[in-house]
Amino acid sequence: MRVVYKVVAVAAGVAVLGAGAAVVLLNRDDPATTAAAPRQSAAVGLLSAEPFPSASSAAAPAAGAVATPGLSPLSSPAASPAASSAASPGAVDPALAAALKDPRVPALPKADRRLRGLPGRAAATRGLVKDRRSGVALARFAKEWALVTPTPFASRQLLPRVKGASYRGMVVSCPVPIPEQETLRDTAFLAARWTLNHHPSGATITWTASQPFKAGKRKGWLLGYTVHYTLKGKKRVSAAALALVDVPEKKPAVVFVTIPDGQKKRWHDINTVMSSVRAL
Repeated sequence: MRVVYKVVAVAAGVAVLGAGAAVVLLNRDDPATTAAAPRQSAAVGLLSAEPFPSASSAAAPAAGAVATPGLSPLSSPAASPAASSAASPGAVDPALAAALKDPRVPALPKADRRLRGLPGRAAATRGLVKDRRSGVALARFAKEWALVTPTPFASRQLLPRVKGASYRGMVVSCPVPIPEQETLRDTAFLAARWTLNHHPSGATITWTASQPFKAGKRKGWLLGYTVHYTLKGKKRVSAAALALVDVPEKKPAVVFVTIPDGQKKRWHDINTVMSSVRAL
């Protein structure tokens, strides 16, 4: 029996060796099989390679972020306001932070304050000024007010010059010219600060109104304020108001009116303008 087992074992070994030789011979003769090994190795290498930078790599700038130079010394050249807000929820935009520190512009009242009726008689109106660039309409005055070339605004109406004065009443509209903030209230606040560029040098603001309002079917924020300044050594004031309107698929629109005390009989026209503002 031992002899029989040995013969069987030898026969099995010969069969295994023969099969192995056959595989080697077949692989050597088939070029497709021979090329498969390096291709498989390369595929494994591609799948295991890291296709994007790891989390520890430097982050790319946020898509759509736009730097706004000169707005605030607090802003970092490496980070935009949008990126900062995304990184730190509740963080204040550098432009807004700068405005809040501006001694010319106090913080807005915490509680809503309605725009009061201003003295004087309202001027006659003649339809609407339709500012399609900004996406708003507002009252068009007749008689004293003149519709003039709007540049650099989108629409502009002016009162006549007063003898001996270089400053006169105006009503303008335009897309908001400052960085848009998270809320209409904050954007309106920044826009009111911007209007100081259109008042005598050194002007400061005190608030008379701060309230949400409806511009037709669109939301908005309305600010009323008194602008204080000095001309030829005399303290003077202007009554002013600003309406910020949320316009669909555009930047918010600003409607701004200011009338100096030398033309105070027209102050009630501010109420007329603010009550007429509508989104187109």
